[in-house]
Amino acid sequence: MGLLDALMGNASELDVSDVQEELAPILADNESVDLAYKLVRDMFIFTNKRLVLIDKQGLTGSKVSYHSVPYKAITQFQVESAGHFDMDSELKIWISGQSEPLKQELKRGSNVVGIQKALANRVLFG
Repeated sequence: MGLLDALMGNASELDVSDVQEELAPILADNESVDLAYKLVRDMFIFTNKRLVLIDKQGLTGSKVSYHSVPYKAITQFQVESAGHFDMDSELKIWISGQSEPLKQELKRGSNVVGIQKALANRVLFG
């Protein structure tokens, strides 16, 4: 990922082995990283068991929020691509037992197709 892409907030695919090593302390036994995308400092991690949304907060990024969503809890999802006047894409994930979806803004140029395909493969065929 180039510096310009990082500044513009475009999601890029990460090396799975690097992410596997970085997340080893929080991954369950026999859990492996299948796909990983980075959006500036935030990450979408698709494992063989769950979706992990990582939100690095603050100026230094030392405060980190890990939101784990088991695939079986996802009832539906929506990916809205960017338009001519709306520069951002949006990801919405509905989780069983919650009335409001989990929302994530994606900057123009983000790999919304890759994220949608990963969700479809896990949620529909998991």
